[in-house]
Amino acid sequence: MQLDPEDEQILAGERGETRQKMLELLVALGKVFGAEHLVPIKSAQVSGASYKTIGKYGLDWLASLDAKAIVPAVLNPIGMARTRWEEMGIDPDFAKKQQAVVRAYKRLGIRLDCTCTPYYLHETRYSDHLAWSESSAVSYANSVIGARTNREGGPSALAAAIIGKTPCYGLHLPQNRVPQMVIDVHADTSRWGVADYGALGYHAGKLVGNRIPFFQGIKPDADQLKAIGAAMAATGAVALYHVEGITPEAQKNQYDISGIETVPVEQADVSRLFTDIPVDAVALGCPHCSSAELAEIARLLTGKIVTKPLYVFAAQGVIDRNVKIVDSIEKSGARVFADTCMVVSPAMEQYSSIMINSGKALAYVPNMCGGQARIGTIEDCVRVATE
Repeated sequence: MQLDPEDEQILAGERGETRQKMLELLVALGKVFGAEHLVPIKSAQVSGASYKTIGKYGLDWLASLDAKAIVPAVLNPIGMARTRWEEMGIDPDFAKKQQAVVRAYKRLGIRLDCTCTPYYLHETRYSDHLAWSESSAVSYANSVIGARTNREGGPSALAAAIIGKTPCYGLHLPQNRVPQMVIDVHADTSRWGVADYGALGYHAGKLVGNRIPFFQGIKPDADQLKAIGAAMAATGAVALYHVEGITPEAQKNQYDISGIETVPVEQADVSRLFTDIPVDAVALGCPHCSSAELAEIARLLTGKIVTKPLYVFAAQGVIDRNVKIVDSIEKSGARVFADTCMVVSPAMEQYSSIMINSGKALAYVPNMCGGQARIGTIEDCVRVATE
């Protein structure tokens, strides 16, 4: 791998042991995947933030590092809301350990936005090179924005944030971003919402695996695109997809899809995922809610009081921009939390069944929270929470 003189100095230990270790990690990763050089990045997004997932040894490793990020870098959702964790019923011992994780990342220069939707907070542009690690954020950046990032692990994203570069391989290279499979949707999608597109992504991810799909027959908006990608990343390993006439690279490029496998998806493939099992709680915001989604939740809750716990998750920056809307939501008895989500917080483990509007959560809740998941529209979720 070709390194510039400054990188050679870092690798020789002249800029400190932590930077040396971080660059060693990136060089090793690049060699595994055949990268010829490193590429400067615009930003990083670091996973491995919840104490629930990294535990004592992850925290000890973070505490051993001594360097700071040199590019804008944000943190993935943690295991609790930083300022309202008591309201979530979080055990004080867990809270203490989670706070130690947050302090460790802060010391390393990582911004404590704690979100899976960093694109709502920091400008990301077409063709920007990134080092993002959360699966739904990676999918959105690549597919909806047209930026360039592989799905980084937590350590490699942190290393990239500290070095300011990442190995140039995989989805950083244009030739690796072309469609590999066609998903041809045969359904009337004119009335589909976020949940329907999440269910489509849930089904499509199992068909696609780690290939790059090209969708035909759908016209999703930004929130619906977010839902498709998040679900495909959860049930498959999809880090990039294209939608005919919608996503930027599908608009800019005339892809020849005539010779690749085409798989039809029918309405029944999506509808079968919607069940009516009883639920103990309702949770929205996986990935974190947009401003438009918060406004829709507030509208549906107007004049209503929740009869089941209703959790809404969003980035703190999005909450701060929508204070009146959030206040309106919480007048119903629902709670809007930043920094965390239904998947990574131990608070959700108390429920045996959770209703969600997310294909990603439909895939993750059973394994991460230990209960059943029921998908429905935002309208369905609010109805169940208030009936």
